[in-house]
Amino acid sequence: MTFQYLSKTITAAALSLGLASAVAAQDEEAVLEVTLAEETHSFTLSDLKSMPVSSFETTTIWTDGTQAFEGVSLKDLFETLNVEEGTITATAINDYAVEIPMSDAVEDGPIIAYHTNGEEMSRRDKGPLWVVYPYDSDIAYQTELVYSRSIWQLDRIRVE
Repeated sequence: MTFQYLSKTITAAALSLGLASAVAAQDEEAVLEVTLAEETHSFTLSDLKSMPVSSFETTTIWTDGTQAFEGVSLKDLFETLNVEEGTITATAINDYAVEIPMSDAVEDGPIIAYHTNGEEMSRRDKGPLWVVYPYDSDIAYQTELVYSRSIWQLDRIRVE
C-alpha cells in the first residue's frame, strides 16, 4: 500500500464519519465580534445558529410585504456573555455605527437576524447580520429612533 492510497483512504473514512464538517467549522470565518471592556468574543455563523433561535414575521420600512426573520435575540446573546448593563454600540461593515440601549435586549425584542424568509442574507441584501425589531408587534417599535437602531451588515458590537 502506498502512502498516497492510505492518505486517500483515511480522508474518505474521516468524511464518512462527519469529521470534515468539524474541520470546516474550525475554518469558518467570524461574522460578529463582541467586545466587552478589553475582552473580545468572535462568533461564526454556526456559533450564532447554535444559540437559542428567535424568529418573527414583520413588515419593515426597507422591504416589501411581511418578512420572516430568524436569528439570535439580543437578550440571549448578552445572557450568554453574562452582560446585564451598558450601552451597545453596533457597527456595520462600512463602519456606520448606532447606539442601542441594553434596555432593548428584552424577551420578544430585537434579534440579530441571519435569515430572512429562510435564506441567509448576502451583503447586498443587508447581511450577513441585521438587527431587526418586531416592528408590527408593538407601536413603540415603529419610531424613527428604533428604525435608526436597525443596523444591517452588522459585524461588531461593543458594550461599555
